[in-house]
Amino acid sequence: MSRTAIDFTLAARRLASVPRDLATWAFTLEDVLAGRLPPAPPLARDGVRVLSAPSALIPQIAARYPDVIAGGRQDYQRRYIDMALGFEDYMARFSGKTRSTFKRKARKLAEAAAGGFHVTAHRTPAEIERFLAAALPLSAKTYQARLLNAGLPDDPAARRAMLEAAEADRMRAFLLHAGGTAIAYLALPVSGQTLIYAHLGYDPDWARLSPGTVLQIEALALLFAEQRFAWFDFTEGKGDHKALFGTHAAACSSLVLLRPTLANRTLLGARAAFDAGTAGAKALAERSGALGRIRAVLRT
Repeated sequence: MSRTAIDFTLAARRLASVPRDLATWAFTLEDVLAGRLPPAPPLARDGVRVLSAPSALIPQIAARYPDVIAGGRQDYQRRYIDMALGFEDYMARFSGKTRSTFKRKARKLAEAAAGGFHVTAHRTPAEIERFLAAALPLSAKTYQARLLNAGLPDDPAARRAMLEAAEADRMRAFLLHAGGTAIAYLALPVSGQTLIYAHLGYDPDWARLSPGTVLQIEALALLFAEQRFAWFDFTEGKGDHKALFGTHAAACSSLVLLRPTLANRTLLGARAAFDAGTAGAKALAERSGALGRIRAVLRT
């Protein structure tokens, strides 16, 4: 059982959060591609949250838990990279204009940073310690940490898990340095043959120079060169970054299955009304051309 928050989020800002005790039923990319159901956990006090399951299997998933109520469902394309492509073939999938944009971003960053930029790779326990020493202060500055509590985790259990993964060669992490200072980080746990896109962040003072994009390309070049991994999993949720860099997609859904108490019914009803309202507001903002400006304001 774990304490889980059911969030009411507008763009990048959490407006409210309601705690619930939920088990977690998470689907790996390998589960999704194979169309299989991993073992189902027993219901916790309030129910279970289902993370990134194949959308086609949702009826079977719900059938495992009779008499629950479903809500908070999010449907999306789970983006991933087929690492069998090789780096050259991967880059060739982008249009010439996009490849030129990548080069221009890297050139501008190199010109803006005294001494240019470079990327360091971290995989051993000692290297992960150095990664965390630089990445955690950066994470604290990001909007993910400030507004969503979704920055790089900074607690003894998370540190221990990363170091244990590194000891087993199941961790890849990267830092982008500009002018002698780390300005962006990427943390990728490894599950089987899959790299998991866990945490990407950067110093907001460098945001105009696209450090996240530069780091992503540089890290992928190093990861393709290893010739070890089958997939790079961008995990659940939508995002322009994921859509840009992913080569394939699988239809997935995340939702919660709650015990039918009055409190849970009320919570899911409020969440459904909130989601409907934000969807309508987003559609209106898209039609008016104001969506980008609204997102920028909400992230401040």
